[in-house]
Amino acid sequence: MSEAKKPTVHPYIPNSAPQTSAEMLDFVGAKSVDELFTAIPESLRINGKLDLPPPFASECELKRHVSGLLRKNVSCEEYVSFLGGGVAHHHVPAVCDELISRAEFLTSYLGNVWIDHGRFQVLWEFQSLIGDLLEMDVVGEPTYCGSSAAYSALLLASRVAGRKQALVPRNISRDRLALIKEVCRAQLDITEVAYDQRTGLLDLGDLEAKISDQTAVVYFENPTYLGSIEPRGNEIAKIAHENGALCAVSVNPISLGLLETPRNYGADIVCGEMQPLGIHMQYGGGMGGFLAVPDEERFIAEYPFRLFGRTDTVVEGELGFGVGNYEHTSYVRRDLARDFIGTNASLFAVAVGAYLSLMGPQGMREVGETIVGRTHYAVRQLASIEGIRIPLEATPFMEFVVNFDQTGNSVREINKRLLDRRIFGGKDISNEFPELGQSALYCVTEVTTKENIDSLVDALREIVA
Repeated sequence: MSEAKKPTVHPYIPNSAPQTSAEMLDFVGAKSVDELFTAIPESLRINGKLDLPPPFASECELKRHVSGLLRKNVSCEEYVSFLGGGVAHHHVPAVCDELISRAEFLTSYLGNVWIDHGRFQVLWEFQSLIGDLLEMDVVGEPTYCGSSAAYSALLLASRVAGRKQALVPRNISRDRLALIKEVCRAQLDITEVAYDQRTGLLDLGDLEAKISDQTAVVYFENPTYLGSIEPRGNEIAKIAHENGALCAVSVNPISLGLLETPRNYGADIVCGEMQPLGIHMQYGGGMGGFLAVPDEERFIAEYPFRLFGRTDTVVEGELGFGVGNYEHTSYVRRDLARDFIGTNASLFAVAVGAYLSLMGPQGMREVGETIVGRTHYAVRQLASIEGIRIPLEATPFMEFVVNFDQTGNSVREINKRLLDRRIFGGKDISNEFPELGQSALYCVTEVTTKENIDSLVDALREIVA
């Protein structure tokens, strides 16, 4: 006589134990789990089992399966990477990983001061450090990514200025532009401004032609998505201000140890992506956006994220940390909120705070100088290869465009052949910017060595020969 099949009891799901399930059903007056779904019409139900593989019998089997899947991936520790375009391979100090792995940060979700020890202070420190780096007065908790910080900056500017048009340059990421248009479409008219294909910089003539008394904000990026450093920030801000508009700048924060801060050339609002500051690449992440404004009532009244503050306590020499601006956020106002924020980015703020504390002003200057030096070396070496051009004349920071039209090869073909040499080639931007032909966006960071660049140059010489 065969044994009856035993029910599966999952170790992490106590309700799967037969006795527990029976007690719960009895409590609610149901004979079976199926009775709980009688409100769902039969026509909407799936009769039979889902077409799924059998469950794993143990945790070690699950781990073995997932490890096998992960082994199909190749990381930037194994291959040399020249990919950028929003997320790049930077050095992450060990202290950043150590801090964000601590339980009081890693497992924390929106707790208050009496149960969430230390997180409010860490977020206040993050705000202060980003504020120092940007030379801006007010910084709140981070949002999802640099792109969400960008659209938040535009919406904030519209509320402050009381106008409904935003001027956005054509030289930004197509993904970022699509996100901006989608999120802002109910409140803002997004008008694109041309860029100079010789330099990759904003076309000031087109900007002056399109700005009007309906323009709330002029937005640009420095460095640009195409890598060019914009030296005319004060001119762009002047054009905006003369027409009653605000100026918003998205900046790569790792450049600010070397480059002037946007506030000092006229920016009213500054935003950007945190990923270069101690955050690992994570299959499209990890990312977080920052948003900074002046200490003026008109900006703070419209600021969309939580602000963490510091005060004295009744104990002399002791500090207390709390959260403000709650009433403006989606946690309170839900669909009526000015904007939306994400929990995961607050965890990354811990890493960013650790990174900036560790680096200090001198460290930020050194990493900026390292990136500039290696970027310029890569540009010179690649330009020496017959058939390869560096089409944009402006000074690059970290990223730059490489054109392959004269080689007779597409970027896709070249990148495929570079993979055979254990190299991730530049991001293919031939669809994003068809006017630039078969071009790729190459990225050089502080972890890219001279030997890495020389290997790329040697590989490309062979491929295009």
